[in-house]
Amino acid sequence: FVITPAIVVITALMSFAVIPIAPDFVVADLNVGVLFFLAMSSLAAYSVIIGGWASNNKFAFLGSLRAIAQLLSYEVFMGISLMGAVILAGSFNLSDIVNAQQHQWFVIPQFLGFLGFFMAGLAEAHRTPFDMPEAEAELVAGYHSEYSGMKFGMFFVGEYLSILLLSAMTVILFFGGWHGPWLPPVVWFGLKMFGFIALIILIRAAWPRYRFDQLLSFGWKVVMPLALINLLVTGGVVLWRAG
Repeated sequence: FVITPAIVVITALMSFAVIPIAPDFVVADLNVGVLFFLAMSSLAAYSVIIGGWASNNKFAFLGSLRAIAQLLSYEVFMGISLMGAVILAGSFNLSDIVNAQQHQWFVIPQFLGFLGFFMAGLAEAHRTPFDMPEAEAELVAGYHSEYSGMKFGMFFVGEYLSILLLSAMTVILFFGGWHGPWLPPVVWFGLKMFGFIALIILIRAAWPRYRFDQLLSFGWKVVMPLALINLLVTGGVVLWRAG
């Protein structure tokens, strides 16, 4: 019960270790940076189920079960959506993916992948319209209904770190990372990232919350087919160019 909020924050902070903000400006430039990011976002799901179970409250437990169904579903879509960018770059290293976009951002050939990744990222970060885990109006705040004080605050710190992380990963995978004319690389990265943070806030203000059945139906019937089509077409084009 006590350690669960810490898991949320720690996994989000560890994901930032592989984010390249500028050339040679990264904590750990791993060759498997994409896989590390996916692994850390998967670990965050454990905090949800443990927090709901340890609260000894039926509403919290119900909230955690709904949240885990959402997180596990959209984790799959996120992984498949970003694989198109990995195939085009030929590397799991995030710096290599950014350098592969010097002449063309991947959002142009990978628009379907970008849409799938961004929607799955919103669901992973519990943002509107995918903020089922909170469900203030339905399940008295979901899996953190028994939390208060600093523990409750750490859940929200982790959530807002996830927004920063989603924005940073979207910029790296699809919008050329730090590449841009005239301004320093760090400034370009910050401007692009700020643009996505503003977009996420705008979506929250403009979009209603889905029902839970609509949420999962949308994921498996819309996001999943789009992600698979994008992956198959990207793989086919790369093979055709190579051979």
